[in-house]
Amino acid sequence: MDDIVLSIKGITKRYPGVTALDDVSLEFHKGEVHALVGENGAGKSTLIKVISGAVTPDSGEIIVGTKGYTSLTPHQAKEEHIEVIYQEFNLVDSLSVAENISFGERSGTFVNFSQMENKALEVLGMMGITQISPKTQVGKLPSSQKQLIEIAKSVSRDAKILIMDEPSAPLSVAEVDKMFEIVRMLKNKGVTIIYISHRLDEIFSIADRVTVMRDGKYIATKLISETGTQELIALMVGRELKESYPVRNCEPGTEALKVEELCGNGDSGISFTLHRGEILGIAGLVGAGRTELARLLFGADKLDSGSIFVNNRKVELHLPGDALCCGIGLIPEDRKQQGCFLEKAIDWNCVISCLKSISRGLFVDEEQQKILSDSYREKLEIKTPTMRQLVKNLSGGNQQKVVIAKTLAANSDILIFDEPTRGIDVGAKQEIYKLMCEMVENGKAILMITSDMQELLGMSDRIIVLYKGQISGELRKEEFSQEKVLEYASGIQ
Repeated sequence: MDDIVLSIKGITKRYPGVTALDDVSLEFHKGEVHALVGENGAGKSTLIKVISGAVTPDSGEIIVGTKGYTSLTPHQAKEEHIEVIYQEFNLVDSLSVAENISFGERSGTFVNFSQMENKALEVLGMMGITQISPKTQVGKLPSSQKQLIEIAKSVSRDAKILIMDEPSAPLSVAEVDKMFEIVRMLKNKGVTIIYISHRLDEIFSIADRVTVMRDGKYIATKLISETGTQELIALMVGRELKESYPVRNCEPGTEALKVEELCGNGDSGISFTLHRGEILGIAGLVGAGRTELARLLFGADKLDSGSIFVNNRKVELHLPGDALCCGIGLIPEDRKQQGCFLEKAIDWNCVISCLKSISRGLFVDEEQQKILSDSYREKLEIKTPTMRQLVKNLSGGNQQKVVIAKTLAANSDILIFDEPTRGIDVGAKQEIYKLMCEMVENGKAILMITSDMQELLGMSDRIIVLYKGQISGELRKEEFSQEKVLEYASGIQ
C-alpha cells in the first residue's frame, strides 16, 4: 500500500460563478479501493473528469506513476491505463458483447470476430461471469449485466486505475455482491479502484480508505477501519444530521386514490387505497413490478383491466395527460431521461406541465412564467444563480427539485415518487424528505417507490410489498421491520 500510482496536487478548476475544484491534493495507492464521497456539487465528478482527461484544470499537477502532467488528454489517460465506468453506460446496444469489449481497438485491416469472442470469453471467465455469451447483442441485456460488460471492457484494456461512478445503481443486492467479488479480484491483481457512491454501507463493505469532498475542497481522508457513518456524514455536510427522517404532524385524511384489481404491464390483481396526508411505501425486489405499477397509474402504459378512483370518482387513464388532469403526478426513477429536459432552462422546465394556465393565446406569458418558476425556486430552495441556467448544470438533488416543481405546477395532489433520492447525496436527501413531509402536511398524498430499506421504513406510514407483480403483504407503522419486508418481498409469506 506504499506505492503511490496517482497523485493530485493543487488542482483547481473554475467555471463562471463556480469553483468546482479548489486546490485539491490527493493520493491513491496501488491495489487499494479508495472511496470518494461528498454531496452533489462537492467536486467529485469534476475530479474524475480531470483524472480521465475530459476536463483541463486551471492549475495544479497530475502525477501518474513517475510522470507529471499539468493536464491529461483522454488519449494520454488511456495510455496510462486509466479507465472510467460512468453512471450512464458507454456501450453500443446494437453490437455484441465481444464487439463492445473490444470497441475502439485495432488489430489489423479486417475485424477478426473469432479473436474478439475468444478475448471476451477469457475476460468474462477471469471475472467469473459465465452466464453471458460474447455473441449476445448488448441491447438485449438487463442493466445489471450491462454494468458487468462495462467492467469487463476496462479489464480487457489492462486498467491500472479504474474509476467506478455509482456502479451499483442498476444492481440488485445479489448483483452488488457479485460486483464486489470482481472488485476484490481486481484489487488483488494490483488495480487501484476509485469508487464513488452515495451508498455509505457499500463504502464500508468494499473500501480501504475514503476521501470526503465538500464545496470543491478536499476535506479529509480516513481509513475505513477508523471511521464510521456518522463521522462521514458530518464531514460531507459540514454539520451533524441529528435525525434521518423529519417528524410529521398530520394524520391520514380522506381517500385520494383507490385501485381495484389492477392488471397490466406485468402486474395483476393490485388493490389498495391512498389517503391525503399519507405516504404509502411500495417495496419489492428488482422486477417485482413497482415501476410498472407507477406507469399504469400515470397512464404511461396500458391498463388491461381493473379500476382507478380519484377522490371517489372512477377515472380512465389512457395517457399521462389524463393522469395530470386528474391530479396525478409522477416523479420518475430516471430524472435525466424521463423527468426533465436537461438542455432547457430551469424556469422552462418548471412551467412545461402548465403552459395553458400561463399562456395568452399561442404565446407564453413570460412574466407569469417568471413569477411561477421563482415561487418554486423559493418554495423548494432550488440552488442556482439564475433560473435561466440549464438543468443539466444542476446537482442531482436540485435536478430532482426541478422535477418536483414541474409536477406541482400541474396542480398534482397525488404524487408518485419512484426512487425519490436515488443518486443524490445525504444533505439533498434531507431536503427532499422535508419537502415530501410538507406536501402531505398540506393535504397531498404520496405513493413512494424505493429500494432503500431505511428510507422505506423511515418515511412510510404504510408499506405495500410486491412480489412477481402482485401484492404479497401490507404493513402498518407498528408492524414495520426489515425482516418482515424482506419476507414478503421474497414471497416467503
